[in-house]
Amino acid sequence: MLLNFRSELIADLANAGLEVHCLAPDFSEVEKSKLNALGAICHSFYLVRNSINPLDDIKSFFSLVKLMKQVNPDSILAISAKPIIWGLLASNFVNVKSRLVLFTGLGYAFTPTDKLKQNLLKNLLTFLYKLTLPFAHKVIFQNPDDCCEITEICGLNQDKTLVIKGTGVNLQEWPFCPPHLTPLTFTLVARLLIEKGILEFLAAAQHLKAIYPQVQFWLIGGLDTNPGSLSQSQIDEFIASGVVEWFGFVNVKDYLPITSVFVLPSYYREGVPRSTQEAMAMGRPVITTDVPGCRETVVDGHNGFLIPPRDVAALIEAMQRFIENPDLIPSMGYNSYQMAVELFDVRKINAQYLKLLREC
Repeated sequence: MLLNFRSELIADLANAGLEVHCLAPDFSEVEKSKLNALGAICHSFYLVRNSINPLDDIKSFFSLVKLMKQVNPDSILAISAKPIIWGLLASNFVNVKSRLVLFTGLGYAFTPTDKLKQNLLKNLLTFLYKLTLPFAHKVIFQNPDDCCEITEICGLNQDKTLVIKGTGVNLQEWPFCPPHLTPLTFTLVARLLIEKGILEFLAAAQHLKAIYPQVQFWLIGGLDTNPGSLSQSQIDEFIASGVVEWFGFVNVKDYLPITSVFVLPSYYREGVPRSTQEAMAMGRPVITTDVPGCRETVVDGHNGFLIPPRDVAALIEAMQRFIENPDLIPSMGYNSYQMAVELFDVRKINAQYLKLLREC
């Protein structure tokens, strides 16, 4: 995850003369080598991602305390739920001078649902955030909705919070290219979580394929250990019938150039989806949902369409507008590219982190 989403930030920090240490539970030797080449020093700590066993979390805390005593950092930047909670407790315990945390979305637990287990997890995380976020010197969010919600439930002072929109995209690595129109292709890129709107995409594809057999529907992404993940059997029927092509976990850069429209009907609590930022940088119009995080990427009718979450009929209508009016694709795609340059250039975003770290 650090390589995929934070490599430019790590390189920029190192190039600015900072000594960068990366902490994660599961570095491979290849990942360590690549991070070392960026100027980082890697350390592994104990963490079980989806466990709610308190013994695992206690081990995570002491593992981080040990590492922080060894590294003796001036600042920490903790990313995602468990590292935020246990990283803040550990860094406060060893008296790290500057403690920053980054929410890249609120995730599975804060996605609206009527599931008892999911709501219990939200209550547990809320309690732990209330306990630990006061130890942070700055709490960073990727969208204002997440900022408002966590600020309210944790009683944070507004001067402690900051919104930096998105992870950012390297515009040289994700260059603009004219959209592919023959055949018209709708592509969804995401982990195969139900909350990412995969089932809605499959249902819309099934409906439209019967009317427009020449149109293609692509699904890119792998199955996940998250409790909200689809099973293989849930997508096999659509693949077998020829409704969608599923490519699994592949290099997205090979597929976006031959994509017409990017689709992400997610109702997962995103920060600002990185996959959408990449599609915008390459000049693709976007269909996504009017929910926190996703709504930051689309001006409705300008670079794509915003639809209500869980609404298959609205998704079908939005996709059909592009099928019936393909001239919209190049113009809206270029608008996406311009938005990416303005809002999601990784150099501009990383400059904000560098400024913040210097101030702290």
